[in-house]
Amino acid sequence: MTSEKTDLLKELEENVTAVQDRLGYSQDLVVKIIPNSDRFTIALLYMDGLVDTQVVNQSIVHSLLARNRSTWMAEAAARTSPLLYLQDEVLTVGEIGFFTNMDHLFDRLMSGDVILLMEGYAEGLNIGAAGWEDRNVSEPTSQAVVRGPMEGFTENIRTNTALIRRKIKDPQLWLHMRAVGTVTKTNVAVMYINHIADEGIVQEVFRRLDKINIDGILESGYIEEFIQDKFWTPFPTVYNSERPDTIAGGLLEGRVAILVDGTPFVLLVPAFFVQFFQSSEDYYQRSDVSSLMRLIRYLAFLIAMLAPSLYIAVTTFHQEMLPTNLLINLAAQREGVPFPAFIEALLMEITFEILREAGVRMPKTVGQAVSIVGTLVIGQSAVEAGVVSAVMVIIVAITAISSFVLPANNISISVRMIRFVLMGLAASFGLVGIMIGLFALMFHLNSLRSFGVPYMSTFAPFSFSNHKDSLFRVPWTRMLTRPMETGKRNKVRQSESSKSKI
Repeated sequence: MTSEKTDLLKELEENVTAVQDRLGYSQDLVVKIIPNSDRFTIALLYMDGLVDTQVVNQSIVHSLLARNRSTWMAEAAARTSPLLYLQDEVLTVGEIGFFTNMDHLFDRLMSGDVILLMEGYAEGLNIGAAGWEDRNVSEPTSQAVVRGPMEGFTENIRTNTALIRRKIKDPQLWLHMRAVGTVTKTNVAVMYINHIADEGIVQEVFRRLDKINIDGILESGYIEEFIQDKFWTPFPTVYNSERPDTIAGGLLEGRVAILVDGTPFVLLVPAFFVQFFQSSEDYYQRSDVSSLMRLIRYLAFLIAMLAPSLYIAVTTFHQEMLPTNLLINLAAQREGVPFPAFIEALLMEITFEILREAGVRMPKTVGQAVSIVGTLVIGQSAVEAGVVSAVMVIIVAITAISSFVLPANNISISVRMIRFVLMGLAASFGLVGIMIGLFALMFHLNSLRSFGVPYMSTFAPFSFSNHKDSLFRVPWTRMLTRPMETGKRNKVRQSESSKSKI
């Protein structure tokens, strides 16, 4: 297989033909020849839809077609590098670069730059003029709050970095870009506060990103799966959010943000178990209100994970634990049910998961109505037909509602996966099986790490100072230091004088 020549030629027509041939003479490639004297022939190349046509016409074409073009052409001829003269004296666009090979040309062409080629020169200019259509900054859909900023990330990586810089105006907020994907060449940005973030974590992020070798990156979920510490775990070890205030708060604690062009979800590492129970609203409400809401989330986590399995264990193996009247009522309800408690719970859980997925995939105008009506109709019909008991419908409903309380959707998915395992253990061994499952779950959680940091930090290893923002949130005047695991370089968040009352 012969290697393809990548260097530019001095013949303008051959360079333009090479570009058109490599793009298969695509219709969205625009080639504009600037009318000049025989001495200077200039070609502008750009992809329609990726550039701001106003910038192209006013700042580039107008500059080259100005009335005094004979003057600048004469001066350019006297220079050793006419392209350098165009950059410094003629073109009114700020971002201009030089290139000498086709690979760089296509990289900049597909990124929204305008390519300027000149007859007789084996080099060209790439002129920044990107300007495609973007979605406006709007309210986040996956992490809604009652009090707090109502702006969310978009699919434009530059808009997202600007939203973060609006909140953190420190020059130590550094940004480094990577192009990931051999075909898509997706822009990936790494942001961190230099004097706060741990240098070892930052370097580990770069190392894992540089190891990615895939043809395309279409969403941050690709990156998340490549850089996570352990694959075989139901728990997420990389946090993601579409809220700029959440990412800014993580950066201030010493974490590293990873932004991917084309998605509104930004990754944050390292991630802790307690982080998935925290909402940005916790830091805008009073500490007592925030602490109560967190306790409710932990309670909802336990209910969503354990309620069906506890019902199966008690009704199958440990009926003596129930009060007599309740036991009689349950027995009366289950008298006509043909299935054991495990099959009954499994059928209802699978049915609800199908309804939940259908509600997500259906059009928004009918999806919510169909999921609610479907749940009511199926639940009522199943009870009347004697397929399941009324108590089981109540258990499944409470379990489902509890899973919606969790602010992070990925931890909710983890609970749903673990729930089925615990149901199987409860059907096999009763409460003993549930305890075995919980012990195995605790051992697994304590073995997890996120970029070298223990996943269960604040609990194991135990740190009293970090418990100021875990199960509870103490008032801001008591949160003097950053989390120990992520803020080692700069532990002080505020001075002691902040504790004094006004």
